[in-house]
Amino acid sequence: MRIHFIAIGGSAMHNLAIALHAEGHNITGSDDAIYNPSKSKLAKYGLLPEEYGWFPERVTEGIDVIILGMHAKEGNVELKKAQELGIKIYSYPEFIFEHSKHKTRVVIGGSHGKTTITSMILHVLHYHEKEVDYMVGAQLEGFETMVRLTAENDFIILEGDEYLSSPIDRRPKFHLYKPNIALISGIAWDHINVFPTFENYVEQFSTFITSLTNGGILVYNEEDEVLNELVNKTEHSIKKYPYQTPEFTIEDGVTYIDTSDGDMPLEVFGKHNLQNLIGAKWICQHIGVDEDDFYEAIASFKGASKRLEKIAENNRTVIFKDFAHSPSKVAATTKAVKDQYKDRDLLACLELHTYSSLNAEFLSEYEGALQKADKAVVFYSPDAVEIKGLEQLSKEEIKKAFNRDELIIYTEPKEFEEFLFNEQLEEKTLLLMSSGNYGGLDFDKVKDLI
Repeated sequence: MRIHFIAIGGSAMHNLAIALHAEGHNITGSDDAIYNPSKSKLAKYGLLPEEYGWFPERVTEGIDVIILGMHAKEGNVELKKAQELGIKIYSYPEFIFEHSKHKTRVVIGGSHGKTTITSMILHVLHYHEKEVDYMVGAQLEGFETMVRLTAENDFIILEGDEYLSSPIDRRPKFHLYKPNIALISGIAWDHINVFPTFENYVEQFSTFITSLTNGGILVYNEEDEVLNELVNKTEHSIKKYPYQTPEFTIEDGVTYIDTSDGDMPLEVFGKHNLQNLIGAKWICQHIGVDEDDFYEAIASFKGASKRLEKIAENNRTVIFKDFAHSPSKVAATTKAVKDQYKDRDLLACLELHTYSSLNAEFLSEYEGALQKADKAVVFYSPDAVEIKGLEQLSKEEIKKAFNRDELIIYTEPKEFEEFLFNEQLEEKTLLLMSSGNYGGLDFDKVKDLI
């Protein structure tokens, strides 16, 4: 087929484009801006647009399918041309469902942990050379691209994002997959720009549960009270498998999990990651990997990219980078790092970067999120607030929201960088949490701080 991508530079979109290119399809695409790693990967496969922008002349009657990314706007000129020509238009979750209608679809959902759980599952399956199709939102060691679509594989493993599918399809992505097997890691309000109330957000997960095929399997974190209540009251005909945090110990900065063969050291740590691990174990067992084989493989899992990623370490200091930005993720990540390195002071830095995190009405959800840090810093850009069309925040509002008087706040990238590079880090742990980059922080230089 000849397939054209509108907004080819997205994290899922560029991987899907490469996967379809590898399957022999004729792929073209457009975008108004593309950044690394998407840019270099598209260039490697000859799929990088020669010129950035939107060009209706690229959309012709010879195109079989359009795949529309969320980055494009509803009035996009290429989209309008495709609609005028009557070309079939898919969002990427719609396209993936069409491609996997005859496979066993395994969907990993939840407000937090879904990328890590999906990555854990793929790591285990890859270790045991079990071939599956997949789509995941982070780069994983040993994988060239993070989307794979074939004709022959029986299973497809999908990260189930609750955000919207496309500019013209306002359904959450994970409503479209109709899973045979699903996991929900937990529910914590996010995406306030789309789901204005907590109740409305929870409703999306209720719909997801009812989207499972009749007789399907739902694995869920029973320690999450909201999720537990939701699962227990569903009348949908599914099999339910609850999981919870396993027994574990921490010795000399290493986490050991209790297994039938005794304590086993892990590369990952934190209560939330141990919950993720047990959820991944259940899914792998339903796919056909027994418990002993799961533990053998998971012992070497080092984490997904940007998820509690250790970027530098010596015998006095360790530096982590993490994608955490929502309140529940920030709290869980900060606690995990402090618990792992109890004898060191923790300097936790958080960038408020998403629409929700920069919204004054949502800010109170962060109360206590940085409580476990010995020293806490919040960075945000007033320009980012303006671009998102929000009212400007004051430092006083942020301190009140986090309920931490000694909170340090920066709004200028250079000032934050100067603070960071002048900080004495011996016998400390540095945690950098953001879905952005602190206004241009060079993480390679951060590695040289120790």
